[in-house]
Amino acid sequence: MINVEGLTKLYPRTKDQTKGKETKRVRGISEVTFRVKEGEAFGFLGPNGAGKTTLIRHLMGFIRPEAGFAQISGLDCWQNSRTVKALVSYLPGEMNFFEQMSGLEFLELMSGMHGNQPIFQKRRELLGERLNLNLQQPIRKMSKGMKQKLGIIYALMLDSKVLILDEPTSGLDPLMQKVFIELVLEEKKQGKTIFISSHMFSEVERTCDRVAIIRAGELVTVEGIQRLRQAQQRTFEITVSDEREVELLRERGLAIVSAKGTQLSVEIQGDINALLSGLAQVKVQAFSQKTTELEEAFMHFYEREGGL
Repeated sequence: MINVEGLTKLYPRTKDQTKGKETKRVRGISEVTFRVKEGEAFGFLGPNGAGKTTLIRHLMGFIRPEAGFAQISGLDCWQNSRTVKALVSYLPGEMNFFEQMSGLEFLELMSGMHGNQPIFQKRRELLGERLNLNLQQPIRKMSKGMKQKLGIIYALMLDSKVLILDEPTSGLDPLMQKVFIELVLEEKKQGKTIFISSHMFSEVERTCDRVAIIRAGELVTVEGIQRLRQAQQRTFEITVSDEREVELLRERGLAIVSAKGTQLSVEIQGDINALLSGLAQVKVQAFSQKTTELEEAFMHFYEREGGL
């Protein structure tokens, strides 16, 4: 459904970066190649500034590539941009609204621009309820999270075959992030092709079949989500009842990266059964998993695969 082949777009350095000297053009994306099958949920991961939005702008036909091409449903995204846009529901990373309108007025305007089909109103009302958004409220009085909900309703109400979502949960609280994931899984069951760009592994972990990782404009890898789960390095913060139990866990071969008194940090890559087996032998007072950022979570994967 989505075919990207050798896609390249480079931008010049700023004057501050060059300091008056002529240098090679950088940033953007370079020779990016991947395919997304029809009905597949595909995650596009990378830290901020890695090139995710640049690639999406190519998919939407907003910019022309210097080399390579991007296609959706066999149509070139630049040469057939109008036709491609009719196939796609797009949620940009930062969406601009008509602030003087209410949420409902904005959605009615967007419905009219897409043919005002009866299903739009039905889906709009259901999505408004699921996301707990008062559509009568003026957009100028909406918070960032409320505006993000409005953008999600707009993207999903059109019932398009292809969804392209750029940082879709930005500004949402944890409860609404959970609702969003439920909505994406429901769209996936309907056979939609879903492309989610994010810098949060947890966002795509629960929704996507495969993931591409981009770093500094270059594609590091395209892998199944299961393999990336196994590659992810996790850190657990544990408190036991006695310092002798720390030594017992060390003797069982657990990777204890730090220990202070009865508090310790353990790193696990992949299967956590060894950790659970070890903890069954001691008295655990506290147990939590440390939240990791994208680059930290995948650093070991990059190193092992020669990505860095």
